[in-house]
Amino acid sequence: MKILVIGATGLVGSAVCARLAASEHDVIHAVRPGKRPAAGSGAWVEVDMARAVAPADWLRHLEGIDAVVNCSGALQDGMGHSMTGVHARGPRALFRACQQSGVRRMVHFSAVGVDRQQPSAFSRTKLSGDMALMETDLDWVILRPAVIVGDAAFGSSALFRGLAALPFLPLMPSTGRLQVVQLQDVAETVLRLIDKTAPSKLSLEIVGPQQLEFHEIVERYRRWLGWRPAKRYLLPRPLASLLYWLGDIAGLLGWRPPVRSTAAKEIVRGAVGNPSDWTAATGILPLSLDDALARRPVSVQERWFARLYFLKPVIFVLLPLFWISTGIISLTTGFEQGVELMLAGGAGALAGPSVIAGALTDIIIGCAIAIRRTARWGLYAAVLLSLFYAAAGTAILPELWNEPLGPLTKIWPILVLHLVALAILEER
Repeated sequence: MKILVIGATGLVGSAVCARLAASEHDVIHAVRPGKRPAAGSGAWVEVDMARAVAPADWLRHLEGIDAVVNCSGALQDGMGHSMTGVHARGPRALFRACQQSGVRRMVHFSAVGVDRQQPSAFSRTKLSGDMALMETDLDWVILRPAVIVGDAAFGSSALFRGLAALPFLPLMPSTGRLQVVQLQDVAETVLRLIDKTAPSKLSLEIVGPQQLEFHEIVERYRRWLGWRPAKRYLLPRPLASLLYWLGDIAGLLGWRPPVRSTAAKEIVRGAVGNPSDWTAATGILPLSLDDALARRPVSVQERWFARLYFLKPVIFVLLPLFWISTGIISLTTGFEQGVELMLAGGAGALAGPSVIAGALTDIIIGCAIAIRRTARWGLYAAVLLSLFYAAAGTAILPELWNEPLGPLTKIWPILVLHLVALAILEER
């Protein structure tokens, strides 16, 4: 079969594509503009689900397609993310285009519990997309997974690992129980239900066999990673609210932290369901978290990732603050001292403009690093500017190498930190 997979670079989409391709299906990867599937993955097309809100936007991508798998999703509105577009308007146009083009088979990803409660815009828009599909005459299947975990780490799956690395376990108040489901079981489900002879017009809850508290999941990961149990601390509500708010700010800048206000609303409900219909439709017996971890030997890469998880946001807060603050200081309290240094180096009439230019460049670099879309270029610029400062300082005032506080010597560890940031920039 020739299958169009939408959201092909996401956690679920990439696993689904790999499983379908392994079964010799012809997979077309639909990715957002600017994204690329892994090298050697096969054919791909660019389409923005949030903006493809008319059937005509989809028809050219459906030529020769036998089935469609929609794995697209957004946790919260932000820079480049519209939940209404991704969950409702875009899918509605896709479904109508499938009807017009003769594509019958549609496997659509939703979320567990959205048909029971809608505590946030995430649930409401997901349900809207589900209802639009159910109103069609397509051979549809709606998959409503709980929290998905697996070998790959993104979103909640990554958060569990990161929390497992902390010497203490901070707990958010008012968290419901979870039935985490394995990514491999989700991908296998798509493979079995994409066939034209498989049952259709089904809504299936894709959940694991264990109902666990949030801290129980983290404790299992910590034990798997080979570390002793950590003491648990329940965070006060004001502190928890602050963390969710900071997550929202990061989301507005284009980052995708799992701890945001949407998560705060959704986690109260939890993510539980009944897997019996899923098993009946596919024959899949979902793997428990305990069994899944027992089958995977832990690697040093897993421990590195877990320990780096919370260092990454610290780095990407610290570096913008560093560059922006140095620029502001150079324009205010440190301006005269900067001009004096430039005059001592022989800058003459260019001393003042040079300080101003350097300060503005620092601020621009800091802002670029803070925004996800421009972070890579900001980091490259920071590396080049650091090397320039070292070379210029050496040429103009070589005695700065002998200063007790080491203004030039400190450039090197700062430079290395930028290289570390570049190394861990990718989210998936």
